[in-house]
Amino acid sequence: MNNSAQILVIDDEVQIRKLLEITLESNDYRTFFAVNAKEGLSMVANHQPDLVILDLGLPDEDGQVVLKRLREWYKNPIIILTVKSAEDEIVKALDNGANDYLTKPFRTQELLARIRTALRNSATEEKEPIIEFGPVSIDLASRIVRLNNEILKLTTTEYNLLSIFIRNDGRVLTHQYLLKEVWGNSYADQTQYLRVFVAQLRKKIEEDPNRPKFIITESGVGYRFNTT
Repeated sequence: MNNSAQILVIDDEVQIRKLLEITLESNDYRTFFAVNAKEGLSMVANHQPDLVILDLGLPDEDGQVVLKRLREWYKNPIIILTVKSAEDEIVKALDNGANDYLTKPFRTQELLARIRTALRNSATEEKEPIIEFGPVSIDLASRIVRLNNEILKLTTTEYNLLSIFIRNDGRVLTHQYLLKEVWGNSYADQTQYLRVFVAQLRKKIEEDPNRPKFIITESGVGYRFNTT
């Protein structure tokens, strides 16, 4: 996905819309704007943008509700950009289907990096590529993982967890999401399971498990996997 991507911003703050217009268009993104939930939902349906930037504090509807409604049919990335910084709001948004979450005030270069990551993942998610990061490569089609060109032995659970991380590169994944995906709904509160297997994976793929470069802890929320 190149910078000709079309981005819809749903935000009622004039100053934020102006800042985003300057930032995005100066980086060659095609941008358009909605000032409330009703307008935003209509524009997504009519234009099918490549990515949506969504504020949670909309004047006519809770942004979490808008997010859930979008995720009933809209498959492209959604980045939350809001003043709401409470941990439960972040977790709720990620569980409701957001690809990423930034709080205002924000750094424009960080936002651009998150947009690039979300668009890149969206463009390749239907493929089964060989992913390489550091000394590690993973063939998603054959389920073979290598470290320094040697086959790395992973348990089925370790591989499943790593595969989910790989498929969501750059995206914050909540504890509950990971537990449900790997172990099932009945394990949604068993965070100790997740800590144990993340620690095991770090020992196998990180140069220094105590200072991880790939599996990054998002305190109180979950983990973010970075291949770059």
